[in-house]
Amino acid sequence: MSIRRAATALGAISLGLISLTACTKPTAEATVTVGSKSVMASASKGCYAKGALLPQTVFAKCLQEKPTHHITVPVGDTVRIGVDPSIADKGWLIVQNTSLANDEVLKDKTYFTVDSAELFHVQDPQTGQTSPVSSVTLNIVESSDTTGAKVTRVVSFELRRDH
Repeated sequence: MSIRRAATALGAISLGLISLTACTKPTAEATVTVGSKSVMASASKGCYAKGALLPQTVFAKCLQEKPTHHITVPVGDTVRIGVDPSIADKGWLIVQNTSLANDEVLKDKTYFTVDSAELFHVQDPQTGQTSPVSSVTLNIVESSDTTGAKVTRVVSFELRRDH
């Protein structure tokens, strides 16, 4: 085989592989920004069922998984949360650990801000007392309601308080 034919074959194979990867639809992501630092994540493998509803047991498990993405948050800084427009179209919620942090579905909104002081205080459900914590899991939940019955995706971040 001549060098010219080999180069042409290699070029054709390369273009074929590139065109195959270009056909893959990107996964919708969420972004958390604090100051000038940002971290992006998509749902972990078991926490997105390609638009289908997640069973309640899977949803609960996703809320309790340890996130692989984290960001350090100085006390008093604003935490900015952004989602892909496809998530905003369906609606989304902010869940702090396993508790709902906002009382309404954020529909058609791709951006929301939270004061970090609110995130790093957890309320004891038995006593009602709040106590400071050094880290919190911030879950972005794609859902059209606040009941947890219509969840289609969970994207998780760990926020670590900067002391």
